[in-house]
Amino acid sequence: MCAHNPPCPTAEAPDREAARPLAHRPEQGWSLLCNGVLLFEDTGELLPDGQVIAPHRTLNVARAAA
Repeated sequence: MCAHNPPCPTAEAPDREAARPLAHRPEQGWSLLCNGVLLFEDTGELLPDGQVIAPHRTLNVARAAA
């Protein structure tokens, strides 16, 4: 699917979020990566095979202390 050189990580790779965006819709909160992953603003993901990856945003230490 990816035509970049070097190729972007596949949708199955642990670093799949490093793929280049093909479409970015910040007003809707999502980006489509060239490996077919739909990446949401809350860090959740929808993989090309339909698998859902739950959001995995890290907590901001300053906010967590408040």
